[in-house]
Amino acid sequence: MILAIAAALAIVVPDHTALRAAPSASSPELTRLWQGELLEIRGESAGYVKVYDYHRERGGYLKSESVHSVSLNPTDAPGLLAVLRFLRDSPGSEALGISYGAAYLRAVPARAPNAEPLDAIARMAERLADRASAGGSHAVEANAHLEVVEQFGIHTRSYEHDGRMRVCYDGELFRHVLILSGVTAEERAHAALGLTRPDCIDPDLGPLPRASVDNERANLLDGIVDGELSAMTRSRLNVRRATVWAAIAYEQARVGKPPASAAARALDALLAVRSDDLGADRHSEYLDAVLRVSAIRWAATPATTLTGPLALTVVAGDPGQTCVALAARGTSHVQLMRRCTYGIVWTASAQSIAQGRALVLAVQPMPSWRELWVFHTRAGSWRIDVLSPGVEDPEEGYVDFAGFAPGTQRLMTAREVKERGGFRRRFEEYQLDDLAPVRTASTPDLLLDFGHWQDPQWHRDTLALH
Repeated sequence: MILAIAAALAIVVPDHTALRAAPSASSPELTRLWQGELLEIRGESAGYVKVYDYHRERGGYLKSESVHSVSLNPTDAPGLLAVLRFLRDSPGSEALGISYGAAYLRAVPARAPNAEPLDAIARMAERLADRASAGGSHAVEANAHLEVVEQFGIHTRSYEHDGRMRVCYDGELFRHVLILSGVTAEERAHAALGLTRPDCIDPDLGPLPRASVDNERANLLDGIVDGELSAMTRSRLNVRRATVWAAIAYEQARVGKPPASAAARALDALLAVRSDDLGADRHSEYLDAVLRVSAIRWAATPATTLTGPLALTVVAGDPGQTCVALAARGTSHVQLMRRCTYGIVWTASAQSIAQGRALVLAVQPMPSWRELWVFHTRAGSWRIDVLSPGVEDPEEGYVDFAGFAPGTQRLMTAREVKERGGFRRRFEEYQLDDLAPVRTASTPDLLLDFGHWQDPQWHRDTLALH
């Protein structure tokens, strides 16, 4: 919670403000201060303010124009709130805004404050943590600002994701917002979004703790009423719901529970998003949701009986493994090949192609990673080749079977992947016998075979065309 602060204060406004030993520009510089620093005022002299920094346990002098004095009288609370509202939406001024928020909470009458200042401070803390995660020179400044606001009870956690550090606000004020009365729908939604960020989940959590976290996230998001929200917030909320229910669907399938309901909720939430309402700043989270939901979309499809000359059998293998066996139908039911995996085998995706000379199957080894297994013959022998979403430092993605052109013997796929923080969508053609790539394009309209031979079920259900 925001810490109580002293009664006679000066708030440092610019970064790199020199604290000097005497009220003179030529006096020794003791240290440099950052915006938002709160200091006790102990006097004025020759255009300088004499201050004491309890955080550093040091006194000194600052130029008068580099600080704003703050009164904590209840009559000054409306003015402090006005400044807080202004700084709330001013990127780069988060530390200053949080300092004014702390001053307002100290000045406001003893009755419990409404949610607005807590929401504003929490959103600025979240934005400041994002700046610290971005890297570069801005991260140095943001980390210094985080040290400033820590004195007000603003705390962060840091996690390593793919070799990069992610700094996350711990969300304490968001939790306070959710338990207050008289909270607006927008404030409740901001709090729920702040507490359910997928990039702020400890990557080292085991499957059981992670499943518990995802269920808590789902409950938080389900508690928000959409009807009173702005268009942007409603779409942001549905994007987040989609990612959460996709994670739940994967976990349910992993432990042998029916995942169809959770997968359907993920799909419904994603289809309710209007991407134009999100704006450019939020579009990457939408693309991330598309990948995660696409990876589990087969969980919402009931398994059907595979027809044709090939039969697919799925049985349990060693602990945690699923084994897939391909056989030729007939009286002898000859097994052609067998492979085991620790991933989830989506049997509903199994499809024979090329008059039974091949079969495709979706296999998902991770929550946001789905591969395409291709059973086919080469030089008269059966083999399995795996088409992966990406190979160059991929983070998440999927590959869809999109159709087969019998005349050219080409297999068609749709692939989406997140690599090095960027998203890429490709439509591709492969020769079936050796899976050598033939053509690739950013849109299926550029590939002639897609126009004539794309699979109707893929065209109906894929998210790659949305």
